[in-house]
Amino acid sequence: MQLAVGFAFVFTLAAQTADPFLDWMNRQAQQQLDARDRVIAAIRTKADAVQRQAAVRAKLLALLGGLPDYQGPLRARQTGVLRTETHTIEKIIFESLPGIHITANVYRPNAPGRYPGVLVPAGHTQEGKPEVQIVAANLAAKGFVALAYDPIGQGEREQHYLPQLGRTLSGGGGNEHLELGARSILIGQSVARYFIHDARRAVDYLVSRPDVDPDRLGVTGCSGGGAITTYVGVFDPRMKAAAPGCFINSFRTLFTGPTADSEMSFPQFLANGLDIADFFEAAAPLPWLMMATTEDYFGPEGTRSVYEEARRFYQVYGAADRIGFFVGKGPHGTPKDSREQIYAFLIRWLKGGKGDSTDIPVRLYSNLELLVTPSGTVDTELGSRKFYQVIAGEFRARREPRGVAALVSHLRALGIPSSGQAPSVTVASRNQADGHQLEELRYESEPGVPVTARLYLPPGTGRKPAVVMFEEKRIPVPLYVQRSQSTQAIAEAMVRAGHVVLELNPRDSPDAYEGRPFLGNWVTNERADLIGRNLPAMRAHDLLVAIDLLESRPDVDPRNIRGYARGVKGIWLLLAAAVDPRLKGLWLDRTPHSFQSGLDAPLTHFLFEALIPSFARHWEIADLVTAATPRPILWTDPANWMNRIVPLQGPYRYRVVGESDAPFLDAFLR
Repeated sequence: MQLAVGFAFVFTLAAQTADPFLDWMNRQAQQQLDARDRVIAAIRTKADAVQRQAAVRAKLLALLGGLPDYQGPLRARQTGVLRTETHTIEKIIFESLPGIHITANVYRPNAPGRYPGVLVPAGHTQEGKPEVQIVAANLAAKGFVALAYDPIGQGEREQHYLPQLGRTLSGGGGNEHLELGARSILIGQSVARYFIHDARRAVDYLVSRPDVDPDRLGVTGCSGGGAITTYVGVFDPRMKAAAPGCFINSFRTLFTGPTADSEMSFPQFLANGLDIADFFEAAAPLPWLMMATTEDYFGPEGTRSVYEEARRFYQVYGAADRIGFFVGKGPHGTPKDSREQIYAFLIRWLKGGKGDSTDIPVRLYSNLELLVTPSGTVDTELGSRKFYQVIAGEFRARREPRGVAALVSHLRALGIPSSGQAPSVTVASRNQADGHQLEELRYESEPGVPVTARLYLPPGTGRKPAVVMFEEKRIPVPLYVQRSQSTQAIAEAMVRAGHVVLELNPRDSPDAYEGRPFLGNWVTNERADLIGRNLPAMRAHDLLVAIDLLESRPDVDPRNIRGYARGVKGIWLLLAAAVDPRLKGLWLDRTPHSFQSGLDAPLTHFLFEALIPSFARHWEIADLVTAATPRPILWTDPANWMNRIVPLQGPYRYRVVGESDAPFLDAFLR
């Protein structure tokens, strides 16, 4: 039986946006999905399907960086019990990894017995496990043992909770997922591996209970919990049924639509020929109930497209009756009609069809009543660790230094070098300002990728030295983060010193910038990564195209072009200089000095903006400096990954309080 796929054209048209760079990336995403469709369409036999499943599983594990293999003691203990007429709730805490505690509520029937077990992972509510209590309590009332637990960064597992503030510094669980996600990608992993490991350890706890039948296990969750439900179905062979909701969609629509957190988007997923349907097909013939809601931003038509492809895959197995699809009435979530479908599905596959699927009223508890720890945070547990410490440990265990020659080769493979040909430029405006001419430029850094730049031209004739810089805008930041100043003032000082200055605004999707604390434009970085491209590398390429432009001008001395950048953009400048000798000198201001220092710190700021997958496993920022030498590098006020100036030994220079840029500018231009 052939798996014909007929969705590409419709969804490609629907995905057009008003963002040229996003459209450019989306065209590549759709081409990759087209190629995947051709692979799926060629599956005609069960042998073909089995071969595809093996290939997909291998790819998924590689993108995860493998799964943790820790199987040490759970050290589970009960801290309290709540009893109702319909069910009992046990407050449980256990360990996923040494020092990594999971807080959970176990909903069980009041009567003794041995029951099917169901894992109920929470979505992205900050409260965590209380979100799913209606489903969990109903399951207990219907003869299941249901385990609801706090995901990483939520509930009692907030990673940056500060008692002095009474809240998490990072702003919430989603932010913590992303911040940990950036760290994981930097060392060649996906943070999803830890979410999956937590879920599998929760299943370990379920099957350790005498009231759970280990041969009758299921999982159900919505949104972020829907993603975890899907992963558990793929990576835990003990599952006999899985019902995910409000997550399932094809990247045909997702790529330009709602972008998921790091644990919900595997690195370089599309570039590896994958789409969301692959999760469901990889687990065939596991019974699935695929759910959406009528008003969800993960639109039901996108869910239906995944279901229809997966169902054709299941037909090859002769198991089309094992995969179902349901759209509930309402917004993103699990409305009553969806809940009743879940109960009916689990009753069918875990209880032989015996039971009532009616959603009944149950006693609901507040978040405070469901707390497992006395303090409301696992931080107070003996030996408690944070996930940034786990990732830092993985970094040290996996580190494989490769040297500068391999670094330069890798950067070239990322597409950083330019062609050397000057782009065709449109001058949008010309103005006189404070003794110099100012031009607003527009051009393409590569076909279909527009960038803008501001060109400062000093008076006089003849060829002049030039400086290319990344534009820095004064943007709103949290009060506890050092505010960055605009680069306009330094550009004007340089043009007054007789230099042609090109202030580059590289490729971007500015509308994707959400302004979340610490993250930067994570959405655009994640989208680029999905298609196998790297945004910092592309921005370094943009700077080299700007040099192509400057070299072509009759008023620029091509032998005397320097580069300036501030903050994390200094890393983009170093990437460019490492592969191109035309930059005769660099000035880095407040640029982070080390990736390892960021991995060792509890929180980072704008790490996504400097992210190259696996880079920290093989190289450091110091290796970029080495690749750029012997050209002079002026590095002022080196910073950590919270934009805080740090004291370092070496050729760094520090401002004193109130000191202007004048002496450093003179040293740079000399």
